[in-house]
Amino acid sequence: MTSFSQAFVNNAFYEYYNSTSFSIPIISNFNQREFGFFFIGGHVIRHKCFKNPDDLLIFLSRNAPSDIYRSGAYYEAPKAKMSQKGWLGSDLIFDIDSDHIVTSCDKLHDIWYCIECGYIGQGVSPDKCPECKKKRIKINTWPCKICIDSAKKETKKLISFLNEDFGFSEEEIHLFFSGHRGYHVHVENNSIKNLDTVARKEISDYITGLGIDLLNLKRGDSLRSFHLSNIGWQKRLKIGLLNFLSNATNDDLRKAGIIRNLKRDLIIEEKKLIMDRCVQDGMWEGIQALNSINWKKLFLYVKNLESSQIDTVVTTDIHRLIRMNNSLHGKTGLKKVKFPIINIDSFDPFKEAVAFKGGNIKVLVSNVPYFTLGDKMFGPYENQIVELPTAAAILLICKERAELV
Repeated sequence: MTSFSQAFVNNAFYEYYNSTSFSIPIISNFNQREFGFFFIGGHVIRHKCFKNPDDLLIFLSRNAPSDIYRSGAYYEAPKAKMSQKGWLGSDLIFDIDSDHIVTSCDKLHDIWYCIECGYIGQGVSPDKCPECKKKRIKINTWPCKICIDSAKKETKKLISFLNEDFGFSEEEIHLFFSGHRGYHVHVENNSIKNLDTVARKEISDYITGLGIDLLNLKRGDSLRSFHLSNIGWQKRLKIGLLNFLSNATNDDLRKAGIIRNLKRDLIIEEKKLIMDRCVQDGMWEGIQALNSINWKKLFLYVKNLESSQIDTVVTTDIHRLIRMNNSLHGKTGLKKVKFPIINIDSFDPFKEAVAFKGGNIKVLVSNVPYFTLGDKMFGPYENQIVELPTAAAILLICKERAELV
């Protein structure tokens, strides 16, 4: 980012934090939280605390950071060194980012380049530069609808786990668009407040399906005594198997590990019998195409479909700082937005997270795919000067895809 572009973005952020459209969100135990800030140019401040939201608002209106974070934890002394803070507990926090989800669109819009030699590539980044063989690769992702919808799908599965398996109410589950390429979920409940890292790992393992092997079968083992209940993961596997089999194509079964084409054809021909007799009634044997090994492959595949791809590091870290809602994301200029769970299907971050509403700016765009923002469509652009609404220009500049002219 050039100094000219940097000054423009910094001024836009300053105006946002000094406008009536910004307010400090309601944060429980406010004066027990640690706050941290990133600034355009790379400066970082941590271990800050504020007596009340008004003090934080004054700080933001004067300093206009690029990114604002607050702790999920509560502390006796939030501004002390980590070892001296006096941990009192923490919310249960989940981060679902499309960076961790394989999507069909990565090769269309993500760019990577070698910091050493400047070699540029598109799509999934390599382990090392194909030109100079060094491993200093920087990735430039793009927030497209396919990416964010994939994160939304995983978020819906997570909320299902929290509500149905763990019993948290919708009032205890707080849902946010992160401002970039995913969603955050916070759970505030006294029963989980004092859970340590090990206990939180048990929760994340359950949600991701790690270590779950309900069959535990070896070749030749019998399935006669096995039955799927209507509780927990067994219920999820039963529903998942029924959904998968009812719509399964030959290619779907191949992806699930059913190698022989003849067996895949037989499964499709007999899918209703398999669903009724095997999955529903627990009579797993007697199906020619499905021995215990193939059943195990199906169970594993469906388990992966039903699990939620959360960032487990975030969930297990009891000292984690998480982006504050209503604040701007330094990589996009979009807001982190809280919204009701009931609205998850209709929520459109490219409309509801837009912070800058007026004005137009000329920018030199290097490489940007087709995208929508607000009610308008833009792109694709490559090495051209275009005049864009302020929000779109800031998005491109923050993503290092454009510079001010």
